[in-house]
Amino acid sequence: MPIPNARKGSMADVPQDLLSELQELERMFTVDGAKLKEITAHFVKELEKGLSVEGGSIPMNPTWVMGYPTGFETGTFLALDMGGTNLRVCEIVLPEEKGEFDIIQSKYRMPEELKTGKSEELWEYIADCLQQFIEYHHEDEELSNIPLGFTFSYPATQDYIDHGVLQRWTKGFDIEGVEGHDVVPMFEAALAKRGLPIKLTALINDTTGTLIASAYTDNTMRIGCIFGTGCNAAYMENCGSIPKIAHLKLPDEMPIAINCEYGAFDNEHVVLPLTPYDHIIDRDSPRPGQQAFEKMIAGLYLGELFRLALVDLHENKPVKIFVGQDISKLQKPYSLDSSFLSLIEEDPFENLSETHDLLQHTLGIVANKPELELCRRLAELIGTRAARLSACGVAAICTKKNIVSCHVGADGSVFNKYPHFKARGAQALREILDWKKGERDPVDIRPAEDGSGVGAALIAALTLKRVREGNTAGIKDASRFLA
Repeated sequence: MPIPNARKGSMADVPQDLLSELQELERMFTVDGAKLKEITAHFVKELEKGLSVEGGSIPMNPTWVMGYPTGFETGTFLALDMGGTNLRVCEIVLPEEKGEFDIIQSKYRMPEELKTGKSEELWEYIADCLQQFIEYHHEDEELSNIPLGFTFSYPATQDYIDHGVLQRWTKGFDIEGVEGHDVVPMFEAALAKRGLPIKLTALINDTTGTLIASAYTDNTMRIGCIFGTGCNAAYMENCGSIPKIAHLKLPDEMPIAINCEYGAFDNEHVVLPLTPYDHIIDRDSPRPGQQAFEKMIAGLYLGELFRLALVDLHENKPVKIFVGQDISKLQKPYSLDSSFLSLIEEDPFENLSETHDLLQHTLGIVANKPELELCRRLAELIGTRAARLSACGVAAICTKKNIVSCHVGADGSVFNKYPHFKARGAQALREILDWKKGERDPVDIRPAEDGSGVGAALIAALTLKRVREGNTAGIKDASRFLA
């Protein structure tokens, strides 16, 4: 798939002073193949550091998911996905056919007031939603001990798969009395209060779920990725390569899924090619010095990079853009998201009429043709940089694990919806891993299966199966799994 560059002849009517500023933006945001290789080499070292006893910026959390599904898992499972906006409850039936599944699901709105309310209110609400789901789909049925996989995509420390200590709330939650505590007993208390026939079997992260769900339907999947509001990856490591769990004396070759949480890569700012705008985003963020990699490639920040660059050109550069216009809407932080850049990149018209209308309707700015060309090229630069940097994490895992060929399951709004993200990422992987010209992509990033639903159910199934087989590594209370 050819990768779009600026359209031929499109800069013909851009004045020289604006062209020179544009060249400076090109210099700032372009990441060449040599730089990608340098970033990837540092990434490999940081992944290894995260697995060490001392640890590093990248947490590299063991998930206690011990191996891939075979595709022959069977049974009925519940999955609960607690997002920032919605709560999703799924029932997944895994039939006899390899790699098949049936799913029914319901979504419930997460009330805003719960996000800053009391802990009990949150768990009571979630239990109410589960009760509604069961009563609606299983009216008058006698049910007992339905295994549940709970996708809890907030930073948590997991010493066991059926336990998780919340490190900190994200996604707008700020409920007292939960951070620093195991969320499982709180959740189970609300279930018990209602006498619900549900047994929490696994607490998982959506990225790990993405890896497992994708591997269930495609046995060449080796990495699960999220490129959305945030960024992350999960892959299968050997226990013998994880010094920080060596004290558990698990067999060296036993596989365990690692939830990298690699949005924190290069928090030390050693190798990432930061622009002045990246520094501003970091400085003004709620947690400066954290999530350095994520702030360069995740959807939450792409629109803000674009906005900061335009405001800088308007206010601080000799070039004149948006002269005599009210840019107060543009001056509001985080007023643009990645979908704004997507729309600019998707504008099919030579005169960029859709971009013109978008700027006018969203920001109240009437842009001339050179200003529209600037916006188009700036969006391309920011979108391309994000896609190319995103390839470094995948390339680092492949390099660390000596993976020559595999499929990678990717999910998230940026991967699924941002124009040319897949093609630009694939081109970057080709440059980093030195694939031969004309060779089909040996590492192929594809749309993932449903990680937070099907993935959570599969992990519940895999957990039950291994406990029954006597593998209780990372299980807090094996007896309740066998009840």
